[in-house]
Amino acid sequence: MLIKNIFTSNKERKKAHGGDGLIEVSRPFCHSDFKGPWHFVDYAVLPPGTSIGLHTHGNNEELYFILEGEGVMTVNDEQRTVVKGDLILNPPGATHGLENPSNKNLRVLVIEVETPR
Repeated sequence: MLIKNIFTSNKERKKAHGGDGLIEVSRPFCHSDFKGPWHFVDYAVLPPGTSIGLHTHGNNEELYFILEGEGVMTVNDEQRTVVKGDLILNPPGATHGLENPSNKNLRVLVIEVETPR
C-alpha cells in the first residue's frame, strides 16, 4: 500500500508556466508511482497575487480541484471565478491558467492523466 501526505510531501517554491510570483508545489505522486496512464498528482498553494501562467497541453487531461480560497480560472477563452469545492476539467489541447487575485492563499489539487491517441 502506497500512502503519501500532500501536506508533508517535499515542497518546492517555483514560477509555474511563466505565471506571476512563486507558488508552492508538492508532487506526492508522479508517473513512476502509477501502473496506468496517470502523470502526476500535485498540491499547490498560490499566495495572493500569484498565478499558474497560461499554458497548453497535448494528449492529456488535467483536473484542478479547489480545496480552499478563490481564484480566476481560464480555459481557452473563458474566464470564471472558482471557489472551494470547484472541480475544473482542462481537456486535451486546451490552454489554461489559474490566478489568485484575492488576499488569501488559494490551495488546489491538480491531477493529470494521459488520454488515448
